[in-house]
This record gives sequence, C-alpha cells and structure tokens, in this order.
Amino acid sequence: MAAAEEDRHLRLTGEFDCDATPLATLRHSTSHVMAQAVKRLFPEVKVAIGPAIEDGFYYDFSKAEPFTPEDLTRIEDEMRVIAKADLPFQRKELPRAEAIAFFRQRGERFKVEIVEGLDAPTVSLYRQGDFIDLCRGPHVNSTGQIRFFKLLSASGAYWRGDEKNPMLQRIYGTAWLTQEELDRHLRKLGRELDLYIFNEVAPGAPIWLPGGWTIVRELERFVREHLDAAGYQEISTPILVNKKLWEQSGHWAYYQDNMFLVEVEEQMFGLKPMNCPESTLVYRHALRSYRDLPLRFSDMGRLHRNERSGTLTGLFRVRQFTQDDAHVYCRLDQVQAEITAMLGLVSEWYKPFGLEPLFKLSTRPEKSLGTDEQWQVAERGLEEALRANGLAFALNPGDGTFYGPKIDVDIQDALGRRWQIATIQIDFQQPERFGLEYIDTDGQPKRPVMVHRAIFGSFERFVGILTEHYAGAFPTWLAPVQARVIPISEKFADYARSVHERLRAARVRCELDDRNEKLGYRIREAQLRKVPYMLVCGGREAEQGTVSLRHRSGDDLGAVSVDRVIADLAREIAAREPSLTVGRS
Repeated sequence: MAAAEEDRHLRLTGEFDCDATPLATLRHSTSHVMAQAVKRLFPEVKVAIGPAIEDGFYYDFSKAEPFTPEDLTRIEDEMRVIAKADLPFQRKELPRAEAIAFFRQRGERFKVEIVEGLDAPTVSLYRQGDFIDLCRGPHVNSTGQIRFFKLLSASGAYWRGDEKNPMLQRIYGTAWLTQEELDRHLRKLGRELDLYIFNEVAPGAPIWLPGGWTIVRELERFVREHLDAAGYQEISTPILVNKKLWEQSGHWAYYQDNMFLVEVEEQMFGLKPMNCPESTLVYRHALRSYRDLPLRFSDMGRLHRNERSGTLTGLFRVRQFTQDDAHVYCRLDQVQAEITAMLGLVSEWYKPFGLEPLFKLSTRPEKSLGTDEQWQVAERGLEEALRANGLAFALNPGDGTFYGPKIDVDIQDALGRRWQIATIQIDFQQPERFGLEYIDTDGQPKRPVMVHRAIFGSFERFVGILTEHYAGAFPTWLAPVQARVIPISEKFADYARSVHERLRAARVRCELDDRNEKLGYRIREAQLRKVPYMLVCGGREAEQGTVSLRHRSGDDLGAVSVDRVIADLAREIAAREPSLTVGRS
C-alpha cells in the first residue's frame, strides 16, 4: 500500500458513541499532542478543551500572556518530537468522583468543572506518554500517525464562550492525512484569489501573481507616501554581502545558522537576512554634523533567512521576504522624539486597515552585546517613550535582540487573532562596531544612536494577515481588481467596452467580462473573486449613460451614471476608505 493510502487508513483506538471520520479523529488527536507540547513548554498553563473543527482543531489554555508566533514555532517543534516518539493513545475509565479528585489534585480547574457537569457514573481519560486528558475519544493508535500538521494562529477566547468567564488563550491548527492536502489547504485562499503560488524549485519563496503583486505595490506606495511626509530618505543596499560585514556587525556569531551562504572566489558571502549593517555604510560614506541629525533612511530590501522547511507556512513564515525597514541615526537627546514619531506612524498606518496595535517591551536577552549601562539607558528610553505617549504595554523579559531592547507591536485582526509585526529597537552596538560618528557642537566626534524600525514587518506576512483579516475582500484601494464591467449579452458589449475604457483611463483597475456565459454566473464569479464593484450594462444603461451597480456583498444599488461611478471610485481609492461607498448617497 502506498504511503498516502496508508495515511488514509488510520487505526482508531477507544470505544465511542459517535460517528468519527478518520480526518476528524486525526485532528482531535493532534489537539491532544499540541496540549501535551504546551504543558511541556509552559508547565504552569492549565488546559480547557480541544475539539476538532472544520479544516482543523483548536485547544484553549489558561495563560496570563498571549501566545506569540515564536511560541507557536516552539510548540510545533515539540509536537514533532512527540509525534516521532510514537506514543500510544491509551484509554482508561474512572468513576466520576475519582476523575474529579484526579484533576483537582493536578490543579486542572476546567477539567473539574467539565466532569462535575457530566451526568455519568464513569468518565474516560486518554494518556499519551506524560500527558493525560479527559476525553471520550476516539483517537488514532499512536502519535506517530500524526505527521502533517501546522499551527496557524493564537487568539483570546472566553471559557465556554461567556464573557463573564475567564479569558483563555486559544491556539488554532490544522492537520491532514497527507502533505499534499496540508499544502493545498495552506494555499487555498491565496490560490482562489490568484494572489501568489509556491513552487518546489524555490521553497519558502512566494511567486507573486499579478493580483498579489498589485497589493504589494499598493502597500509600498502607502509606505512611501507616509515616509516622504515624515522626512525619510529611501536607499537600496546589496542583497549579497561579504561575511566580513556580518562579522563586524556581530550577526555572524549570532545569526550565521539562519543565513544562506555562497562561496565566490574563495570568499564567503551571505544573502542578507536584515538591512541594518548595510545601512551603516550609507551613513559613514560622508562626514556627518550634529546639524544633519536625525538622518532617516528607509530600505525596502529583499531579505533571505534560512528557516527550517518544517516551519514554512504560506506567507506567514517564508525564506524570502521584503521589509518596510528603516534606520534612524540621531543624537541621544533626539531619541525620545524619534520613538514618539515612530509610535505615531504605527497608529497612523494601522488605522486604515482597522487593526488595533498592542505593545510589548522586550528586554535584554541572555546572550547580548554591550555594557549594562547601555542596556539600561536603552530600555529606560523605550519605556519612557511608551509611558509618555500613554500606551499600555506588557513586559517581555529577555526577548530583545542581541544588540538592543525593542518595542514589539502586535496587531489584532477581525477574528481576534494576534500577530507580531512591528518593532522599534534602540541600538548602541552597530554605531560602535562600525565606528559611526558625527561632529558635535564642540567640534568633537560623537557616536550617534541607531534606531531600527519596521511597521508592516514583512510585506509577505502582512499580505497574509490582511487576506485573512478581510477574508479576501480587500478594500477597494487594495483590491487587485476594483471593478468588473459585465454586459448583459453580446448585444451590449460595445457599450460595456466603452465603460471599461473610461474606467481604465481614470486609472481604475477594472476588467471586462464579456464571455458567452449567463449573467448570473458571471456576477457570482465576480463575487467569489471578491471584486468590490460590478457594473452591469444593458439597453437601458446604454441609452442613459449609466450602469446597474452591484456590491460584492450582493447589494444592488440600481442605476448610477458612469460619471458618478468614476468620481466616487476615485474619491474612495484616494481616501483609502475601509468600506464600500460608491453609488451611495
């Protein structure tokens, strides 16, 4: 039997009183493995429930702080360790009173509450290795059958869905019978919308299709407009750099394993994983005065990081990506003002997307460069900036970079999931290691402070987040196709073409769908492709110079003049309106 076929014939263990498909059973078993991994990594965490759901599974945990993307990577790695151990799922029945005592002794209050609410003389428990969970089953025979899974996101959830109950932390994941099915699921939405593809010849490197690249370019335009207004100068630095630069910056000692290396003429080069060391070359190519500072350089460069193949997840974790990176060189007395301005950009940039920023202060890690005094000054500077701007923040001890502390910014999407994307970092080490100077008021050379920042983070990940945040229904200014012109029949194709040409002349991204298909079919397809506006053209519209305007939501706005559609579209796109407004009074 082929491996893929074997995966479809999973052996189940345990008696049960429900119809459980192999896929649902696999996913429920995977949720138990995830809970086991969480308990190993976070022993203080208490477990709640972990059912299989459509396309995946989740598990709720009582934890003070939300799970971070880095936490999910660690949990997933531990799950693979558990799967490799091939631990059997073993069923055990206990009298109800004994089960309550068992979980109460372990401090598992949620399990106690569940068992107390059951009207049964006995309950069943399942063990795999060092983890025991309340469950009626069924499960796969052993953890070794759990192979094709991915953790997707984390969010808050109230215990039993009641806001009066404690807030728990929920981790979502998906599991499939084959790698092919897992890959297909992870790429589903992007593929349906024709945004991007992946190919085995370049694992972890998205190939942007025209629709997806349009979104990236619009985001880049958004960034450049805001940075121009904020006094940034855009630079571009090489992708392939001699290892000497990384040795001088300190990245070679701390980051070498995550770099793609290339040997050329007996010299070692690396594809850059970040832009900051190259930025210092731009700073020091000229003599700088205190009057020149602050200098703000943005660099939207292509970066490469050698992520393990098992951690690659669609657009959310890739090997090739582009950041909205920037580095500000300033005097120590200018740091507070620069960080305040960056925090302002965070709020300003996220607002059009309806994303709420949440702040964390990440302090000195165990392995780091620099003196205690430098770290104290840097950490105090970030904390004072957060407090001065009235921003609540959580402390994230030991999670700074090796060269400096940072403010990490999470966003919360429409589904309540948190994503870490933005970062602001104070760095005394790079200016020191590269000998950066400016001439101060007394004519003496001084070291500038380097402040790193990215707000969208990687464009790849941000597009992935937005795709799910909007469920593919991007606001009109971001939508790959902003309008589709649809003639009722071939008889009105000429008028539809003229409308299409007028929209294109007005720089609206539009398509003409004059295929020999039923009108209802073409409208439904436009809705499935999340096109914001459909302009239907028939005889009456041709006579009156109008179109029958429809929203992708299904709303019919009736007859609207072509002039008004163009004017409203132009206004909505220019204002980057988050909702549909064309044709509305």
